[in-house]
Amino acid sequence: MLTPPGMGGKKNRVTGDRYPRMRPPRRRRRTVAVALSTLAVLGLVGTGTLQLIRVFSADAEGDGTRPAASGVRECATDRPEAGDEAEGASGPLAELPEPKTITVNVYNATARTGLAQQTADALAERGFTIGTVDNAPEELDGKVAAPGLLMGAADAQESGALAVVGAQLAGAEQAEGDAAAPAAPEDEEQDEEAAAGPQVDFVIGEGFKNLSAPQDAARALEELRKPTEEETAPAC
Repeated sequence: MLTPPGMGGKKNRVTGDRYPRMRPPRRRRRTVAVALSTLAVLGLVGTGTLQLIRVFSADAEGDGTRPAASGVRECATDRPEAGDEAEGASGPLAELPEPKTITVNVYNATARTGLAQQTADALAERGFTIGTVDNAPEELDGKVAAPGLLMGAADAQESGALAVVGAQLAGAEQAEGDAAAPAAPEDEEQDEEAAAGPQVDFVIGEGFKNLSAPQDAARALEELRKPTEEETAPAC
């Protein structure tokens, strides 16, 4: 191969089959990566802005209340005002009377002898005040098929006394009224708090076997004390 004059002969001669490789510039790759990242950030910002616009637009067009998110309980709008008392004792009661303030009159409407006194003793061990213990009146004798019949005046229902005694016997029925005319207390030194409290007539029926176990009765009372969903809803 002829070398032009002044090029230095073999110094600048290209020989062999290897040639220097030319690497593409890295600036273009970096520019593309930056552009993609910028587009992703702009997309997220645009999505969040659109969601905010939808929320505020719904408030402006609706009644001013936002839909509750999943798992979030809505505010109760029909909650009764403080001081309003519900009629009867059909719903759960946050506060229940203590057993010692409830006088229980036990009547035996079955042919099993001594059942009234045994039941009265068991109720006394659970803290109830025992009043009259006797056979059931003629109109109820042998006519109560359920395990028991609980009877009480309006104050016994409204105060929750009927429910407290009912927790001691699963399957007991409830009715308004008195099983028999209340007898005069034999003990003149009876607790004044119990004497002033409500009275419940416990009529033992044919289906009676035993009172509920103490742990079952306690569990039933806890269920009565649980507030309703409306009472636990957050205030608006």
